[in-house]
Amino acid sequence: MALALVAAAGPRVRLTRNLSPGETLRYRIEARSTTNGKTTTPIANPEGASQSTQVVGLLVRLDVLDVQSAAGAGSGPVRVRATYEKSSAKSESDALDLEESTLEDAYQRIEGHSVEFTITPGGQLSEFKGLDEIFPGRSAAEPALSWLAVLFAGGGFPRNGVSIGQKWKSERSLTGMPLAALTWRTESTYLRNEPCRRPGGADACAIILNRLEIFRRGSPHADATPEEYRRNGLRTSGTWTGSGESLDSISLASGLLVSSTQTSTQNMDYEITSATTGSSIHHQGQVQTQSQITLVSDSK
Repeated sequence: MALALVAAAGPRVRLTRNLSPGETLRYRIEARSTTNGKTTTPIANPEGASQSTQVVGLLVRLDVLDVQSAAGAGSGPVRVRATYEKSSAKSESDALDLEESTLEDAYQRIEGHSVEFTITPGGQLSEFKGLDEIFPGRSAAEPALSWLAVLFAGGGFPRNGVSIGQKWKSERSLTGMPLAALTWRTESTYLRNEPCRRPGGADACAIILNRLEIFRRGSPHADATPEEYRRNGLRTSGTWTGSGESLDSISLASGLLVSSTQTSTQNMDYEITSATTGSSIHHQGQVQTQSQITLVSDSK
């Protein structure tokens, strides 16, 4: 959903994506995250890591396969194929981390592979094809797909357009998390227009400042167990909050994201318990992330 908060004076623009079949886009995604925390398990591990750093680099080609027509202004659902032309990850921690090689192997494995999906007019992603061939489950795929939510977040713009100085809010549910009903809320401000900074780009870009918040909907005493965990005989409880901001540059001509720089901090304190044995895993930690998404080339 999108809710306009301030209607500033000045011309209104519609930041809608103009994509056509056969169009190709390439984006470079770079992300760095630092994790601090501890995990308490039934079997104590005195050598467990308390701090780790992950660096991820992706070069992704997006091929527009089909654009469906829709009643009224704008296009309907868009079918896209994403190919991971380059993919790498590196982890470092203050202790022996058996998952470090697993992370690096996972990102190396997706290099050269493709995933197809549909973008709805509202910016939602659905109808994935080829995902199961790369990842064992949707939760395992989330880190490599999370950038898509940023790339196609334009669905959160007010339908009647925006003007410089205007503010609005949008929300989306977070999936693949150990707690249910987690929501990502964004409060956006249209700051100004400036020339797009990209190779061969002479068009103007809208500069959007986004302030981010993660919170859990509903009563804090309500059951927080996601259905996927429940089916596996697990129960979850605890808290997961977060905040941050991003600065996005969006082409006024095409509605495409040209660049996005984001910083965020997440704090979690949750417990996963077996419904049959009563054994549990308790995790407390903080994750700080910096990411950069850049459009490196586009062609019709």
